[in-house]
Amino acid sequence: MQSILSKYADLLVNYCVSIQKGDKLYIKSTILAEPLIREVYRAAVRAGAYQVEIDLDFAGKDRIFYEEADEDQLKQVSPLYKLAMETFDTYIYIRAPFNLNEGRNIDGAKAKIHSQAKAPISKRYFERTGTLEMRRNLCQYPTQAAAQNAGMSLEEYQNFIFTACNLFHDDPKQAWLDVRKKQQKIVDVLNSRETVKYKGEGIDIEFSTKGRTWINSDGQTNMPSGEVYTSPVEDSVNGVINFSFPGIYMGHEVENVTLWVKDGFIEKWEAKRGKDFLDRIFKIDGARRFGEAAIGTNYNIQQITKNILFDEKIGGSVHMAIGQSYKQCGGKNESSIHWDMISNMRNGGEIFADNEKIYENGAFLF
Repeated sequence: MQSILSKYADLLVNYCVSIQKGDKLYIKSTILAEPLIREVYRAAVRAGAYQVEIDLDFAGKDRIFYEEADEDQLKQVSPLYKLAMETFDTYIYIRAPFNLNEGRNIDGAKAKIHSQAKAPISKRYFERTGTLEMRRNLCQYPTQAAAQNAGMSLEEYQNFIFTACNLFHDDPKQAWLDVRKKQQKIVDVLNSRETVKYKGEGIDIEFSTKGRTWINSDGQTNMPSGEVYTSPVEDSVNGVINFSFPGIYMGHEVENVTLWVKDGFIEKWEAKRGKDFLDRIFKIDGARRFGEAAIGTNYNIQQITKNILFDEKIGGSVHMAIGQSYKQCGGKNESSIHWDMISNMRNGGEIFADNEKIYENGAFLF
């Protein structure tokens, strides 16, 4: 375990965020991830980081805050978080949950007040990460809660994470450089086209990418990665899409969501489970437009774990996100949310680019 965590930390520090001498690093996680955080700290100091600040949550912290905080307290934002998002060079967020359902019953009105207070910082975060002024990475540390949610033992979940991140390779960095090379062929094709259509079971949706950029997600912003993504032209999305995989957001699970879209605006929605939560989400500014369209390419991930960091990368899937666009893709939609929803394409799914079929049954045709 110690050896694999050292490789993990080395990958995060020297590949994912590429720390240089003099950089400032902000790490956010929970106390459960201490073994990995220790190795990341070691690797960052070795790489020459001048400042490493660590923000650790404990069990029940968010629940306590939303139960006890009054309106004035809800309007406050951590000065360290604000400083880091506005000025630090690098940011590593290590997910290591105690309880994945902790946010399920948080008072929605209170959460909205705090979200609005953080909105200017969130906007600055998206601006800085979009231009790579701040290099950030989101990753996962195996915890019992996440393993149970994925339907695995803790040991199985550890192996799942390490496999998805290519950590069993002798040289994980080189493995991700190989991923980058393969995916570059895909984005080169997509960036030469202007319209894209997803077709499949319950899916017939088309959008324009004219003036937008498809990005090769090669592990430097998410670990693991393995996807190509863009932000569609906001008013160009038309059709219907069914998301066959379950989705989780803010501790709420939805199942079998279908969205009907006209000129970029989500006009109607249904869900087998969780429609009441969707009703609430779609009241949020910007939530009824799409901020992302993407294709999962990590074939080391072949099962749903109810963790979007992994599920959206499933080789043979597509996803679209409601809400905030990616500035680096040229996206313009703004929202306090960004929620990825996923569809299986291995059961006859097709992708067309400028009316040419480029993808079938979960695989590219070139």
